[in-house]
Amino acid sequence: MSLEAKIMDELKNAMRAKDEAALRTLRAIKAAIIIEKTAEGANGEINEATELKMLQKLAKQRRDSIDIFDKQGRKDLADKEREELAIIEKFLPQQMSADELKKELQAIMEQVGAKTPADMGKVMGVASKQLAGKADGKAISETVKQLLAQ
Repeated sequence: MSLEAKIMDELKNAMRAKDEAALRTLRAIKAAIIIEKTAEGANGEINEATELKMLQKLAKQRRDSIDIFDKQGRKDLADKEREELAIIEKFLPQQMSADELKKELQAIMEQVGAKTPADMGKVMGVASKQLAGKADGKAISETVKQLLAQ
């Protein structure tokens, strides 16, 4: 079942349940899907990789908004964003734990021969591709920095 079909099913369920947060979030995802499908060169179709990137982008936007709203003391707006983030994360693959991420990155560092912080670019290039969808880019970057600094 494609992401679009899953979203439509969830949207129907949210309408029946009168779940305002789910409706708001699912409509945002649906709008993002339509934008991707109508983008130049998409030919009305999007693949799983594009769907994953789009969902990660939406989740990152919510996380950034939560940080900003928390700093400004706007708990009401931060809570709305948290609700939306939880719904978006239902459609994303399970994220790696910190320990799993560390093990994967150590293996990648051995594979590319990275030893110093100057080798971070090599590691990030490979890690970003291999761990796409499994870990947040910010978490990957911070973990690589820690491992190379040791």
